[in-house]
Amino acid sequence: MNKLELMKTANEIRKGIVTALHSAKAGHPGGSLSATEIFTYLYFEEMNVDPKDPKKADRDRFVLSKGHTAPGLYSTLAQKGFFPKEDLVTLRHTGSYLQGHPDMKHIPGVDMSSGSLGQGISAAVGMAIAGKLDNADYRVYTLLGDGEIQEGQVWEASMLAAHRKLDNLVVIVDNNNLQIDGAITEVNSPYPIDKKFEAFNFHVINIDGNDFDQIDAAFKEAKTVKGQPTAIIAKTVKGKGVSFMENQVGWHGKAPNDEEYKIAMEELEKAGEALCQK
Repeated sequence: MNKLELMKTANEIRKGIVTALHSAKAGHPGGSLSATEIFTYLYFEEMNVDPKDPKKADRDRFVLSKGHTAPGLYSTLAQKGFFPKEDLVTLRHTGSYLQGHPDMKHIPGVDMSSGSLGQGISAAVGMAIAGKLDNADYRVYTLLGDGEIQEGQVWEASMLAAHRKLDNLVVIVDNNNLQIDGAITEVNSPYPIDKKFEAFNFHVINIDGNDFDQIDAAFKEAKTVKGQPTAIIAKTVKGKGVSFMENQVGWHGKAPNDEEYKIAMEELEKAGEALCQK
């Protein structure tokens, strides 16, 4: 995909996120929207995955360590064709396979159930070790929240990843600077994030995580790294793409009402139309 196509796809994924959350009347828009460009790039450019064969042995693996931003992953999987987009409106409904957190047993394209913060990266490290033991050439990607990296388990997993020289692992930190209770600097600052991962012997790349050119360059660079895992620290805007949600901590974990949904979708429609004129 070229950059314009990626931008159009990201805009469609944002529509799916907002639609799913509005229907659920619950969920996490802020961190789903901040990571939309990363989800888009991974599934439409970077990863070797096949919606027709979600469990193929040589597929690249993705673990959503910040599992509460499932609406972002679900909308991306639907856009890619893993399941019908129409099903997004069943998010968090009784009997729906689209639960509030990813479920590998029921959702096509989900490689790991996640939600308890800190645990996803450990699973990803295990997958990457398995790949090395099997001499497989698949790569493993995991997306963490910047609040999530306050969890000690993240650093235990990182220590092992570097010790095992897992150059088939890419850890992405969605650094939108906000967690459920406020700015990460006020709750329990993990800064400097890049220096911490460097201390754990990761190859570290700092980018604007809402900019496709920088995302593209980062993942291409990661593929050239040998003998150590890569950490991409992606500076993003929480709630990106919906004006009244951007950088507002209150939108970490609440759904838009009918009026807010209408405004958000109008904004995204206009953004889509503007991209079509480019």
